[in-house]
Amino acid sequence: MTLFNEPINRGEIKKKYCRFKKHGIKYIDYKDPNFLLKFVNEQGKILPRRLTGNSAKYQRKVAQAVKKARHLALLPFVTDGLK
Repeated sequence: MTLFNEPINRGEIKKKYCRFKKHGIKYIDYKDPNFLLKFVNEQGKILPRRLTGNSAKYQRKVAQAVKKARHLALLPFVTDGLK
């Protein structure tokens, strides 16, 4: 049980990391829709960097891969319930 004056988990924010840099991924395959779904929300919009934790370089590559997959009909442009 904590006292009312004690801060609860203040300053213990989990640090974001770029999963591409951590795992050494150089190429983002646009032909893998299951992987790309991690970077798309339920409406089909591309998630921003602040939510995914990607670096700017890889966020641009993810956006291009999602757009290519949409163009080839591997991912939908808009949907009601994607996941």
